[in-house]
Amino acid sequence: MSARRSFMSSLARDFDRFLTHKRALGRRYLVEEATLRMFDRYLAAHSIRSARAISPDFIDTFLRSRPRGRPRSFNALLGTLRVFFQWLVTRCVLNRSPVHTRPRRATSGRTPVILRPEQVARLLALAGQLSDANGGELRGPTFRTIFAVLYALGLRVSEVCGLRIRDVDWERRLLVIRESKFGKSRLVPFGPRLGAVLAKYLEARRSRHGSLAEDGTLFCVTHGHPLRRQAIGRVFRQFRGQLGIVLPHGMSPPRVHDLRHSCAVRTLLRWYRAGVDPSQRILHLSTFLGHVQPESTAIYLTITSDLLDIAGARFERLAEALLPKVST
Repeated sequence: MSARRSFMSSLARDFDRFLTHKRALGRRYLVEEATLRMFDRYLAAHSIRSARAISPDFIDTFLRSRPRGRPRSFNALLGTLRVFFQWLVTRCVLNRSPVHTRPRRATSGRTPVILRPEQVARLLALAGQLSDANGGELRGPTFRTIFAVLYALGLRVSEVCGLRIRDVDWERRLLVIRESKFGKSRLVPFGPRLGAVLAKYLEARRSRHGSLAEDGTLFCVTHGHPLRRQAIGRVFRQFRGQLGIVLPHGMSPPRVHDLRHSCAVRTLLRWYRAGVDPSQRILHLSTFLGHVQPESTAIYLTITSDLLDIAGARFERLAEALLPKVST
């Protein structure tokens, strides 16, 4: 293992074994690894010599040293420690876990912003006007295509960042999403319009650089270097105030991840309008989005005024069929 990835505390071997165990089960555990590395540095700085020397008070002190304003963020930090130390208990390294802290009560979750087609069109137009700067090239075509893919296919931002040129299957019109969340891979079909957008983008890159390696990054503004999620989020935030979105009082501004929510809701709307029973298709959407179970997909199906209108009209038609006719 390289020095960059080596743990430094007395629990280094346990951290490595724990991560190996989780990844053998198909978990990527990248965020959790970052948390463990942070805890590892804290252990080394306080000269902790063994897992048995870690007390509940020590855990609480560590948690206080990493303030988390949002309950979800705090609970994620706490949860990683809880799972790790419980794993040590199951391996008989410890008799009991030192993690006694209770999770914080989560307030209502953030409500996603569902972008309308005209707002997405505005986003694509603004992104397409980006000029090259700070060593970046083809920023306009790159971010315009990225936002189009996120909205049309509902991909995670991390999945877009990980795409390679070879992952575009032109013959079958598929994107190959490799080892995404939970270590799963899947095939995502795209239509002719999005295919034309992707082809135009790649042609622009070939015009600039000639032939492109099949294992090269699909989306980049610095030749050969993949974009980071943070960069895509920054560009989205740069334009969100120009999209004509009116937010209710207290509602958070849209995030780039809301394009994924918008894709799911748009699909549901299309089914309703076509007279399709969404409950019969939810497994299809769950597979398309890369969810392990359909229950996860329900998070994305935010109620919007359009959905309420269509559901109300469907209920009225059902009621008319069931209720007896009232003579006048």
